[in-house]
Amino acid sequence: MANTFARLAALAGGVILATTALTSVASAQAEFVLKLHHFLGPKAPAQTAMLEPWAQRIEEASGGRVEIEIYPSMSLGGTPPELIRQVRDGIVDMVWTLNGYSPGLFPRTEVFELPFVHINDPIATNLAIASMFDEYLAEEHVGVKVLFSHVHAGQALQMVKKEIHSPDDLAGLTMRIPTRTGAWVVEALGANPVSMPVPDLPQALSRGVVDGALIPWEIIPALQLQDLTDYQIELAAETRLGTSVFQVSMNQDRWNSLPEDIQQVFLDNSGEDWLREVGSIWRNIDNGGIKVATDAGNQHIMLTPQESAVFAEKLEPVIDRWVDEVSGQGIDGDALVEAARAAVAGNL
Repeated sequence: MANTFARLAALAGGVILATTALTSVASAQAEFVLKLHHFLGPKAPAQTAMLEPWAQRIEEASGGRVEIEIYPSMSLGGTPPELIRQVRDGIVDMVWTLNGYSPGLFPRTEVFELPFVHINDPIATNLAIASMFDEYLAEEHVGVKVLFSHVHAGQALQMVKKEIHSPDDLAGLTMRIPTRTGAWVVEALGANPVSMPVPDLPQALSRGVVDGALIPWEIIPALQLQDLTDYQIELAAETRLGTSVFQVSMNQDRWNSLPEDIQQVFLDNSGEDWLREVGSIWRNIDNGGIKVATDAGNQHIMLTPQESAVFAEKLEPVIDRWVDEVSGQGIDGDALVEAARAAVAGNL
């Protein structure tokens, strides 16, 4: 019996060594091995439905010359708000990060987070961001090469115990927010904003630190929010209360070091067709998330047009607040809002 166990152990060890050797050979064959760091788990749809397929396309289109290693859950160290600094400083080659984790760092791009700039169509907003990038947004992305920016379906209300039909229903409640513009939305509706990275939300809900969250449906399965909330609420026609902008970016020096044909591989696989696909991915993920919640017995509420109009009136000052805020930085906020709304409308 002891000899049998010894033979099995030796065989297992051989398999492990062989697998390690094959992995090493594969890595050795790639001329350019790039580390991509992000803040969600390895099973989150952001990785499985977007980052992994995108990386695979890059690798295949490069003929195996590029290998992209994905590191989820901040496994290379640091906290989610540090991701943009990590890629700028060359600590990692690439990141997928939420712009809002760095308040004030991307003021121009922030226009797309505002309520009623993004409405309910992530494809339209993705294409709008891309169409405005070179003229309006590029200058604030210092030290990185933005491969693509995108949004999710948009922020909605996910509540514990409290059903919401008007801003008055939110008065005095405490809400988790994703970005500083999200904080302004919550404040305009009479609630108290609390900022935290999304992985911290389940504990905050379970402990009663927050009464709800301004967050899309897509995150429901990943955080098991169907067990921690009772109501999922959005405005008429799936209109959302703003959105969040994400970016997949590479360290600028690392980008500059790549040969032109490899750069072109990245560009070819990160353009308009991909942005449309990303928009569809996030819409489908969002639809899947709300189904998980309703299947668990949660109530999905879509407000009437009349109820939604009251929210719109309450939130108009958020636009004005943002315009005033960025004007202090020499940015023509009114022009940006007009351009962004036109760009979104032109892609609906």
